[in-house]
Amino acid sequence: MTEPLRIDPGDRTAEEIVDELTAGRRILVTVEMLGEPREISLRYDGTHYYCDTPTRLHKHSNATEMRECVREMGYGN
Repeated sequence: MTEPLRIDPGDRTAEEIVDELTAGRRILVTVEMLGEPREISLRYDGTHYYCDTPTRLHKHSNATEMRECVREMGYGN
């Protein structure tokens, strides 16, 4: 199993992020929440895309939805 890709928000485009996920790579995005660094886990299980935050698990059924989420949340530009 490959190591997760660790990025900061804006390091990659939403398209690059989804491409990595679709290829089977998990991505950890370091964000600041309430003044503390937190990791957001992005992953794809072959059927659904997931955005796992400290407060909520977002589940997306296709790459288009995941790209929109990544852009909306500011993880990718």
